Amino acid sequence: MKMFKLSREVKFGLLTIVTLAGFVWGYNFLIGQDVFKRQRTFYAEYKNVAGLMTANSVTINGLQVGQVNKMYFNKNKPDKVVVEILMSNSVFVPKNSIARIFSSDLLGTRGIQIIQGDSPEPAVNGDTLVSQMQLSLQDEVNDMVEPIMRKTENLITSFDTVLNMLSEIFNKDTRDDLAGTLNSLRNTMQNLESATFSVETLVESQKTRLARIIENVESISNNLAKNNENLNRILNNFGQLSDSLARADVAGTFKSVNHAVGSLNSILQNIEKGDGSLGQLINNEKVYNELESATRELNLLLEDMRLNPDRYIHFSVFGRSSKKNAYEPPVE
Repeated sequence: MKMFKLSREVKFGLLTIVTLAGFVWGYNFLIGQDVFKRQRTFYAEYKNVAGLMTANSVTINGLQVGQVNKMYFNKNKPDKVVVEILMSNSVFVPKNSIARIFSSDLLGTRGIQIIQGDSPEPAVNGDTLVSQMQLSLQDEVNDMVEPIMRKTENLITSFDTVLNMLSEIFNKDTRDDLAGTLNSLRNTMQNLESATFSVETLVESQKTRLARIIENVESISNNLAKNNENLNRILNNFGQLSDSLARADVAGTFKSVNHAVGSLNSILQNIEKGDGSLGQLINNEKVYNELESATRELNLLLEDMRLNPDRYIHFSVFGRSSKKNAYEPPVE
């Protein structure tokens, strides 16, 4: 049997085809694609992919199940970036799963983490998953540090303001006044210490007298305790006296006294004004002189009647001569 013999051209063509196939397979293998497995494609839209690159890993619960295949802007939404996710694993992906961009290491390498939802309906090839962005470690640190930095800046500003105020307050005059105040306080404390020492010395020297005074006070308290019954009796008597005074018409009595005093004041005012006989007698000098003259003449008449009664009383049958025992004024 004569064997089929290939020409050199055919052999070269077959070798070229095998080489190209091996190159394509090796390239896809290197980028994580397996051309011999059935693959699914999902999409997710982000406002910012935050450093995500093609061929970055796609994981579910930490296990790599695919990779990022393409990234491009959405024609209908220019502010959105469409990320094409190529999954070679046949794991079940619910329809409401979330494709979240996260940092896969401390160096900031980005990847996509598929967070499985609870929908019983699976996501099919070509579906768009819910997108979500996880802050990187640096972003989280920045978010944590930024409020602290703002508070620190505000605190530094406040410190600067306080220091300026303190520098304005504690000028040379204030420092001198403060030093003087401290010196005065030191002197006051020394005087207080001296006064305390003097009091202690006085108490120590007068200890005997203080003890005697305390004994006297104790004796007085004992006497009060012994005479408690007498004190109660005295207080009862005072209580009865106060009750008697309360029952007496003290207010009426004082009212009558006030009325009498008022009447007396009215009479004295009338006398002072010269109203009435008594007022004329006190205030009118003429009335006083006439009354004094009449009194003197009355006294002279009475004296003459006593010395010469026969001038005024006589008994005679033949009458009486008018010239006998005529009245003669007394010699002053």
